[in-house]
Amino acid sequence: MTNIDEKSIDIVLNDQVDANEIFGAHDKHLTILEDYLNVTISSRGEIVRISGEEPNATYAHEILKNLQKLVLRSHKINSTDVVTAIQMAKKGELDSFLSLYEKTIIKDSKGNPIRVKNTGQKNYVEAVKRNDVVFGIGPAGTGKTFLAVCLAVSALKNGEVEKIILTRPAVEAGESLGFLPGDLQEKVNPYLRPIYDALYQILGMEHTNRLMERGVIEIAPLAYMRGRTLEEAFVILDEAQNTTKSQMKMFLTRLGNQSKMIINGDQTQIDLPKGVTSGLVHAQTILQDIKKIKFVEFSTTDVVRHPVVADIIKAYSND
Repeated sequence: MTNIDEKSIDIVLNDQVDANEIFGAHDKHLTILEDYLNVTISSRGEIVRISGEEPNATYAHEILKNLQKLVLRSHKINSTDVVTAIQMAKKGELDSFLSLYEKTIIKDSKGNPIRVKNTGQKNYVEAVKRNDVVFGIGPAGTGKTFLAVCLAVSALKNGEVEKIILTRPAVEAGESLGFLPGDLQEKVNPYLRPIYDALYQILGMEHTNRLMERGVIEIAPLAYMRGRTLEEAFVILDEAQNTTKSQMKMFLTRLGNQSKMIINGDQTQIDLPKGVTSGLVHAQTILQDIKKIKFVEFSTTDVVRHPVVADIIKAYSND
């Protein structure tokens, strides 16, 4: 017996489009659509047929049309683009999908454009442009650190700031810093790896190291911020959930003239000793109504890593 809600929809591909660019290597993009929307997709020549229950069949149809438009605009599609389109379709936001690709934040060291990947990231970028202090709160994999570094480098290149300062608290995620060799700076460097990786991708290793040697880019543990006034700087605090209330207050009051601050953290990954209140949690309760401070919250639907990461995060949050 055929399900009365099942539907088949055909889409005819533009003859200027290479179907492989839409389908992905070994049809991996189609596989993502089939898995996430529980539809069946088959192709014969330039005709693609989508079969499945509504509204998923229509979602898949509209997504493929949007992906085709991206290819026609010379964008290279990856799995993240497909997952983003699925999430936006389910939230009724697919009309805004193509607009994500209209603005480039910055180009990386290889000349590839870096753009926002979903509405969560778009809201985050717009908040940073409009406010002096922005809190990015949400799960791992949403691109908070990478986007913050992109915005900082863009501000530096545009002459909006004179230096970039990147910091994080020296709190271990279940590991001991004490047994690592070297001084505090050397011990904390491995924990700053995501920041280094972002800088290397955007500026290249050689250029990054030159800017660090000149003091234009500074990467340091949070303790090194005490007593300073950070003027004409773009300052990023990562892993802010592991600050105490006093550390967060100390950091926020370093803000000087012509400076911006981004504070990123994930309230589900607090590694502070039991009974110690997170500075990030506390700040969210007392700073909400201050002008020029904006809180942007990400969800699992904003995860931009491998598609399964969002499902993993959901599973742990429900445990």
